[in-house]
Parts: sequence; C-alpha cells; structure tokens
Amino acid sequence: MKKSLLGLGFLGITIFFFLSATSKTEMAPPANKVISTVISADSVYNTHINSLYTDLNLKEKGLALSVFEKALTGFYNLRQLGLVPHKSILTIADFDQLSTRKRLYIIDLQHKTLLLNTWVAHGQNSGGDEANAFSNINNSFSSSLGFYLTGEVYNGVHGKSLKLDGLDEGFNSNARSRSIVVHGAAYVSEGTIKALGRLGRSQGCPAVAPEVADKVIQTIEDKTVLFINKTDEKYHSKYLNETLAASFANDQMQVNNFD
Repeated sequence: MKKSLLGLGFLGITIFFFLSATSKTEMAPPANKVISTVISADSVYNTHINSLYTDLNLKEKGLALSVFEKALTGFYNLRQLGLVPHKSILTIADFDQLSTRKRLYIIDLQHKTLLLNTWVAHGQNSGGDEANAFSNINNSFSSSLGFYLTGEVYNGVHGKSLKLDGLDEGFNSNARSRSIVVHGAAYVSEGTIKALGRLGRSQGCPAVAPEVADKVIQTIEDKTVLFINKTDEKYHSKYLNETLAASFANDQMQVNNFD
C-alpha cells in the first residue's frame, strides 16, 4: 500500500512539473516572433518615412532622404519624451548643402506640408560656402550640430529673435549660453550670394533673410524641433534611436493623431 501511495506521489509530482514547464513554454513568445514584430514595426516606419518624404516633394527641394529620416527620428523620440507638447513642426537646416542653396526646411508633419524652404546661414568659423567645422564652445563663432528645441521670442540687436536650447550634450548644449538664436540678417540674401559667391555668415546662429524672419519665428516658436545636420561621423545623438521612434510613430499612426 505504501509503495502504491509513493508511486502515485511521484507520478503527481512528475505531472505537476510537466504541466508547469508546458505552461511556461506556452506563455513565452518564440524568439523568432519577437524579432518578426520588431522587423515589422521598423518596416512600417520606413514605409511611413518614404511616404512622407514623397508627399512633401523633398527630393525635388534638394533634401536627402537620409537627412529627413534622421530629423524625423529625433522628432518622434523627443515627442515621446514629452519635450514637444504642442506643434507638429519640424525644421531642418541641412549643412550638407552649400550656403547658396535653400537648405532650411520648415515642415508641418500633421498636414504633410512644406511650409517654407529658404536660405540659412552658418557660422563664420564653420567654413566658406560649405560648412565643415563645428563647435559647442563659447566665442567659437561656429555652428553647432544636433537637435534643438525653440524657446522664447525676444527683441534683440537683430530685431525679433528666437532663443534655442541645444539638446545634444557636447555638440550644441551650450547654445543658450552662447546666444545661438534664430534671427534675420541682411547678409542672408540673393544679393550677397551674387557678390560673394556664398551667403554671409553669422557668429554661429542659424540666421535667415530679414523678409522671412518674422514668419520663420512665428511658425517654429514654442518648443518645436530644429535639427541642424551635417553628415559627420563624429556626431551622434541618443535621439536617433530608430526602434523607439518606430514604436512611437506606429502608435501615433494607429490613432491618426500628431497633436
């Protein structure tokens, strides 16, 4: 009798462990399913990027897809962190392009509209027609790469101006203390290009033409994203995490809400 009870006890324990193992196996998703989900999300995100790029006619306007992808990825990551609470405005200053090109792009992502495409200056010590040197140091008179949030509007020596906060530590984090702002400047003009073969240069500010300065500032003020780009292997940013950006963007697309 004791042997029979012992046998039943061992059988019960064996069944318990078998069922527990089976339950855990069923609960844990297969590794290939997890990988497939990530790939699927990234694939949807890439389709979204390409679709936006095409709808905005950015290729025809001279902006490379790779630059737009970086800027958009940063926008979504900053939006996810709650740093961009109001507007779906993304501004790109593409210093891969020469200063003679209209290399500033202001985009309304919600309405898939390119609001403005115009000239923008780089810093005196960043180069001539091509910007190829950058700094985060005070009094460097150089442009700084990376992601910015727009700050307060004020009236300064250049008239109406817009303060900027650099978000990339080591690349543009001293923007506010350096007084790097968006402002109008007479040297940003077609006349300057004809006279010098390039735009005039700032002390590091992304300066624009006086006739569009008010419109630019009014459009991008109040915590919107500005991305100053140069394809440079030294530049890196935590806001360029495409997996996080894809996850957030896909959630937003499902609810069709960019507000």
